[in-house]
Amino acid sequence: MYVVSEKAAEEGKKRDIKALVAVIPPATQLRKREGPKVKERRIRVRLKPDIKEGELHISPSLAQELSIKEVAELSVPGKKKMRFKAVLDDKVPVNEVWVSEEVMKERGVADNTLATVRGA
Repeated sequence: MYVVSEKAAEEGKKRDIKALVAVIPPATQLRKREGPKVKERRIRVRLKPDIKEGELHISPSLAQELSIKEVAELSVPGKKKMRFKAVLDDKVPVNEVWVSEEVMKERGVADNTLATVRGA
């Protein structure tokens, strides 16, 4: 009788494990849910004289990719991080941002400098 009850207990465990495995989704579905979120991107800084001080003109597609709505942070290697009001502009190429020439010259940043832009 003892052997019969062990077999019944093992079958009960097997059923429970199968039920649990059925609930766990495949790894491909888990990967799709997360999705890679881009937080920052390396771009070129172009200096334009007609841009207002404190503004950063950025492509709408790049702003959407980085989740930039109002304020963008520009980080130049060897310099401090700078915050600007983000202005969406269709004329700006995706791989660059436009900033006021006067402001960037004061901060020691040259035209066509490589920098990192992120939402702030």
